[in-house]
Amino acid sequence: MPGPTSAFLIIDVINPFDFEGASALLRETRGIVPTLHRLLERTRAAGIPVIYCNDNFGRWRSDFRGNVEYCAREDGEGADVVRALLPAESDYFILKPKHSAFFETPLRLLLNQLGTQRLLLAGIATDSCILSTGLDAYMREFEVTVAHDAVAAQSAERSREALEVLASGRGIHIRDAQASLDWLVA
Repeated sequence: MPGPTSAFLIIDVINPFDFEGASALLRETRGIVPTLHRLLERTRAAGIPVIYCNDNFGRWRSDFRGNVEYCAREDGEGADVVRALLPAESDYFILKPKHSAFFETPLRLLLNQLGTQRLLLAGIATDSCILSTGLDAYMREFEVTVAHDAVAAQSAERSREALEVLASGRGIHIRDAQASLDWLVA
């Protein structure tokens, strides 16, 4: 069983999908839900902390649980995605105002308290929040892996291009979900 040196950041999956370009992102996201679900189950079973890193969607008077309820509501676009990836009681969460999960959030403090050195990133959108968070994690000297089959953008091309940026000479590893898990628990 791994020590607290690893954490799984699941980014922006609690989402209302009600913005420009959301329908394309939702279509791509639905394709990764089974992989994300398996990652959640396996990291939790291995005792690896799961941290939901989510936008607040400009809802400044809300909290994380309120955002989950809002995004999972019956008439919500993408509520099926949200309900499939609901946080467990043991999971952590941070609300972020912008793309990177590190920008103006307590994520660094939480990771320090958990003794984290390795981060697995998955979620949406590869070319925005995954990219920003990955680069920020690297700059903060974390070991970073992105599960390429557990991220999505508005198109496969946009996702591929972002993954190429992350992989290019930065020491950020791009692996499939199984290899990412193997790395995380090593």
